[in-house]
Amino acid sequence: MELLARLPRLLALLLLLCGGCARVCCCNETRMLDRLPSCGKVFAELMRKMDIRKWCHLSEYIVYYESFSNCSEVENSVMGCFWPNPLAQGFINRIHRQYFSNCSVDRPRWQDPPDEILIPLIAVPVVLTVAMTGLVVWRTKGAVRKQ
Repeated sequence: MELLARLPRLLALLLLLCGGCARVCCCNETRMLDRLPSCGKVFAELMRKMDIRKWCHLSEYIVYYESFSNCSEVENSVMGCFWPNPLAQGFINRIHRQYFSNCSVDRPRWQDPPDEILIPLIAVPVVLTVAMTGLVVWRTKGAVRKQ
């Protein structure tokens, strides 16, 4: 009986100590989408200060991007949402399209070397492996005969 009388106080104390625990139960997507643009606005201001030719160099803007990423994560958690979620990911993708769409990825195109180089690169290790195996077998038979 005494425990039932204290139950409302215990629940109030638990909510007070827990703080954000009540928010975890449900994500307020509307408020989250209202608050995310503030992160994008700060990122946009920082990027405007930077030379546009440096936008494709990660080392130049990584600090700004980290700040933007942390801001969006905090805004999601304040609204009780997981991060990244599809709505936040859509917002982040719009930021990427706005600032990094002209950044091309220059990847080397790998090709096989010419046959004059490729054949020795394959043949030499195969021949050496067969030769070393033969040498080990030959030396082992000689050691067995002496015993």
